[in-house]
Amino acid sequence: MRHISIPQSTGLLAIIAALSFIAPAVHAQNDQKRPIRLLVPSAPSGPSDFAARLISNRLSEAIGQSIIVDNRQSVNGIVASEIAAKAPPDGYTLLIGNIGTMVMNTGLYKKLPYDPQRDFVPIGQLISAGTALIANPKFAPNNFREFVAAIKKEPDRITIAVAGANGAVATEVLKYMAGIRLVNVPYKGSSPSELAVLSYEVPVALLSIPTVTPHVRQGRMKIYGVTTAKRSFLLPDTPTIQEQGLTGYEFGNWHGMLAPRGTSPALVRRLNQEANKVLAQKDIIDIALARGNEIIANSGEDFASVLARDIPHYKKIMASAGIEAQ
Repeated sequence: MRHISIPQSTGLLAIIAALSFIAPAVHAQNDQKRPIRLLVPSAPSGPSDFAARLISNRLSEAIGQSIIVDNRQSVNGIVASEIAAKAPPDGYTLLIGNIGTMVMNTGLYKKLPYDPQRDFVPIGQLISAGTALIANPKFAPNNFREFVAAIKKEPDRITIAVAGANGAVATEVLKYMAGIRLVNVPYKGSSPSELAVLSYEVPVALLSIPTVTPHVRQGRMKIYGVTTAKRSFLLPDTPTIQEQGLTGYEFGNWHGMLAPRGTSPALVRRLNQEANKVLAQKDIIDIALARGNEIIANSGEDFASVLARDIPHYKKIMASAGIEAQ
């Protein structure tokens, strides 16, 4: 490749600034028909899919380029994350990451095929939601105390659906702190886990509060508690698990957008700015709230700080619960 040398001068900064705005425009003009692929590490209708579809249409309009949501479900979201990590940093591949794929997996796997901090540029977090411990109505226990007692009466016999790395860690820490032994049944996303509980294929699961709320209200699921520090505004009468004796048990789930490492800083900034504008729109906020999600809409730098904080924090929690990387 031929390199052009620009002499040092007082106009150098101005030239660089101009080029940073021209490059994205040329990028768009030359590739208007090429869509951006937004990878989602789970099945359609799950929390990460909701985050992607919440912003994709409006973000597409804002940047003048189509965005295709590409669901690649797999155990703990590894497939989509690896594809994104190895994609060219040209702005045409983005990823929805969550606390499971970007944080919990680092403590669950010795050889994860991607590094959340090394292989990605955080664009910004989008939304967050809590998790609930729920069961099929046919399952006998009616509250958290009865649930714990029932499991202790029949250790290693009752199954629990596990979806994603966050669900896996939350389940193991729950078992450790409550002193119970459940049999994990892994599913490739929250939607299959939800169906498993509804059909009574598996009696119990930890699922997102937005997912379970309609089922709880209509009697299709019973709820034992929420994993957040405070009660959910969607289910104000449901106590937290901490309130019911497991002090310090707290798990939530955030969703954010990332790009492969090496993606243009100017493009990352623009995507962050436009995504945050979308998330500030009243109807988008209302849709998110109706599904039990809180808007985050932070900067890429803030998102990077969250990763730097959460990765060692949850590794420590996993270690204390005896969870070993596989």
